[in-house]
Amino acid sequence: MRAVLYEAFGAMPAVTTVPDPAPDPHGVVIRVEASGVCRSDYHAWGGHDPTVTLPHVPGHELAGTVEAAGRGVTRWKPGDRVTVPFVGGCGTCAECHGGNQQVCDAQFQPGFTHWGSFADYVAIGQADLNLVALPETMAFATAASLGCRFVTAWRGVVDQGRVRPGEWVAVHGCGGVGLSVVMIARAMGARVVAVDIDAESLALARDLGAETALHAGPDVVGAVREATGGGAHVSVDALGIAETCVNSVRSLRKRGRHVQLGWMLGDDATPPVPMDLVMGNELHIIGSHGMQAHRYPEMMALIAAGRLSPERLIAETIALDAAPGALAGFDTRKRAGITVITDFG
Repeated sequence: MRAVLYEAFGAMPAVTTVPDPAPDPHGVVIRVEASGVCRSDYHAWGGHDPTVTLPHVPGHELAGTVEAAGRGVTRWKPGDRVTVPFVGGCGTCAECHGGNQQVCDAQFQPGFTHWGSFADYVAIGQADLNLVALPETMAFATAASLGCRFVTAWRGVVDQGRVRPGEWVAVHGCGGVGLSVVMIARAMGARVVAVDIDAESLALARDLGAETALHAGPDVVGAVREATGGGAHVSVDALGIAETCVNSVRSLRKRGRHVQLGWMLGDDATPPVPMDLVMGNELHIIGSHGMQAHRYPEMMALIAAGRLSPERLIAETIALDAAPGALAGFDTRKRAGITVITDFG
């Protein structure tokens, strides 16, 4: 099969031919029809994820059709249209038994712990637990855009942040995750203030329902607190750097909830969180990591009803041959929205 492969961290990836995967007894091989290009792929390529071993095929936001199934798979057959959370559960640990596959003790992640979906085919384990059926009406590009960004935002807003109608939600960082937070928070009846340094991203955040869009500056915390009448009920760091994390915490009103969605790596992994405010104002610091396959139906129902439109976040579609450049240049590309690989020819 053709796949994007890199053999050294930070070295330019190349499209090359590698062996086709085979399904394990409880897994499937998926013919990839669409795959998102995500900041997490960029971090992995840069050597910031210790689970990645070389050589490596990136890609974790995927949708496609089942090509082959292992003999122990009971729910899926070749031809089924599917997607998958970026965290897969083992099915046997205590977390999986408790329904929390997103923090499985033996989790696997295509594009990180295993070769991913910048390829014609990708192998996924424990298919009966981890795959999600796609409706015939959903385009593969839309399904791939759910990937890690949209479902991470859903779990962060709905399950972890417990956003309620009428509450203020501050979103720090309006990339794919942050724009997803804007859309989902509005669908939940919340009021949204969006923060970013990019005018195009802020304009898209407004189009998606943000009441206020603020350019991140020296007093962004004061601006958020003024816009929300005293601070956000829920504040989300959707970027994952120390500055946005601390700003998010400081943007909260008393007893507010900070949700960390942006993955924090390297020097940003241990930010100077103002614990005096956390204690004195009884703030809640909440982490969120992906979403379980069994939590997709509620989100899918809102998409089917037209209350969520994740396809609006897709900024461009590209061919597999363009993926190495898109990956290596991720942090220099300033286009708002999500890039999805849709041409594997």
